Amino acid sequence: MYFAFLDITDAVNIFMSRGGPVLNVIAMLLLVKWSLVFERIWYLNTTHNANVKLTLAEWNARSDTKSWSAHQIRTMMISKISLDVRNTLPIIEVLVTICPLLGLIGTVTGMIEVFFVMAVSGGGDAKSMAGGVSKATIPTMAGMVGAISGIFASNYLKAKVDRDLELLEDIAAYFREVRKKYAKFEGALKGVDSRILVAQVPGGMLTNMENQLREQGA
Repeated sequence: MYFAFLDITDAVNIFMSRGGPVLNVIAMLLLVKWSLVFERIWYLNTTHNANVKLTLAEWNARSDTKSWSAHQIRTMMISKISLDVRNTLPIIEVLVTICPLLGLIGTVTGMIEVFFVMAVSGGGDAKSMAGGVSKATIPTMAGMVGAISGIFASNYLKAKVDRDLELLEDIAAYFREVRKKYAKFEGALKGVDSRILVAQVPGGMLTNMENQLREQGA
């Protein structure tokens, strides 16, 4: 196991040395980008879910949900969650855009080295030119791979954020109306903490709650 780790480390070091200094910059950029991506995924699955439940519980506890001021308060609540959840998404998108540009910088610097070797040796030193070719092609490949993978990650995060915010807005708009609509079934909701009901809302649970209340009143 130890020797396998050493072999992998040596292979990575050789690859990085062949790519030149631009490849080191791309590697650092990819490290930052994927750190932000995983941080957003962790945030969406932990802190964001808790914030959504608290916000829905706070909104559900309000007696006034139809006035203009209540609408503005609901917009403020959703905007606050939107700002928190979209915090680092613009940075991720910028890093995704920079990746291929850094790859092109590597291409330019590598080709400059190739042309310099050709000018000095007259084009007869293929071994020296091979180093410049490696520095021209490897950073380009790394930049493209980082950009393509980053596009998928960025689109996934944006789609999930948009879906969660849309669901939050819909629930905030209609959850209170469902309780009022079935207010005559006081026994079904009496003594139940609103936060418990709110926690069951995601995943289509709101419709299930409506169906259960309707069946009790049948």
